[in-house]
Amino acid sequence: MTGLAAPLLALASAAAWGAGDFCGGLGARRSPLLGVMLVNYSSGVLAIAAVALLAGEAAPAPASLGWAVAAGAIGTLGLGALYRGLAVGRMAVVAPVSAVLAAALPAAWSALSEGAPPAIKIAGIALALVGIWLVSGASAQGADRQSLLLAFAAGGGIGLFLVLMHEAGKGGAFWPLAAARTTSLAVAVAATALRRRPWLPARAALPLLLLSGLLDAAGNTLFVLAGRAGRLDLAAVLSSMYPAATLLLAALLLRERVTRAQGAGIAAVMAAIALIAG
Repeated sequence: MTGLAAPLLALASAAAWGAGDFCGGLGARRSPLLGVMLVNYSSGVLAIAAVALLAGEAAPAPASLGWAVAAGAIGTLGLGALYRGLAVGRMAVVAPVSAVLAAALPAAWSALSEGAPPAIKIAGIALALVGIWLVSGASAQGADRQSLLLAFAAGGGIGLFLVLMHEAGKGGAFWPLAAARTTSLAVAVAATALRRRPWLPARAALPLLLLSGLLDAAGNTLFVLAGRAGRLDLAAVLSSMYPAATLLLAALLLRERVTRAQGAGIAAVMAAIALIAG
C-alpha cells in the first residue's frame, strides 16, 4: 500500500483539479475572469490556512516560503495565459499543448534532479502524455502563432508552478501552499486594480466559484503530498490528467459528447496509470 500512496494522491489531485475546473468553467460563463480568480484564490487561501492551523503545522523555513511565493506568482501568470488562450486562440491547440507541457516540465526536472525512473514507468509517462493530449481535445487543425505562444506560456507557467511547489513542499505541506495562494491572490488584486474594469462575479455563480476554489486548493495540497510521498515526475504526470475528470463530469452532467479521440485518450490514461503505479 505504501508504494501506491503517491500515485493515489496524484490521481486524487487530478480529480480535484478537474472537478474544480468544471465548476469554475460553469461559474465563469457569465462572470468576469478577474472576479472568478479573486473568488477562487480567496476561498483557497482561507481553506488552506484553516487546515494548517488545525493540523498544527510548524512555520516553514524562509527558503520554503520563497519557493512558494515564486510558485504563486508564476502559476497565476500561467493560468491567466491559459484562460486567455482558450478565449482568443485555438482551443484545440492551447488545451493539449499546455496540458502536456505542464506535465513534461516537472518530469524533465525530476529526471535531472532525481535520475531517470525505471523503464516501465518511463513508458507509462510517455503513454500518459499521449493520453493527456488526446483527452484535452487535440486535433489536426493548424496552429497559429498566437495560439502556440499562449499555449507555451500557459503550460510553462503551470509546469513551473508544479516544480516550485514541489520544492516549497519539502518544508511543509500547508503553510507553503497558503503562501503561494496568497501571492496569487495579491497578483489578481493588482491586476484588477490596474485594469479598472467591472470584476464582481454574478451572485448566482458564487457557490460554484467558491467550490472551484476549494477543489483547486485540495488539488494543490494533494499534489504536494504526492510529491512528498514519491517522485515529482510521476506525481506531476498523474495529477496532470485533470482534463479527463473535467471531460467525464461534462459528459455525465451536461451530456457533452466524448469524441473517439478523447475516448482513446481516456483508455491510454488508464493504461498509463497501471504502468506508473505498477
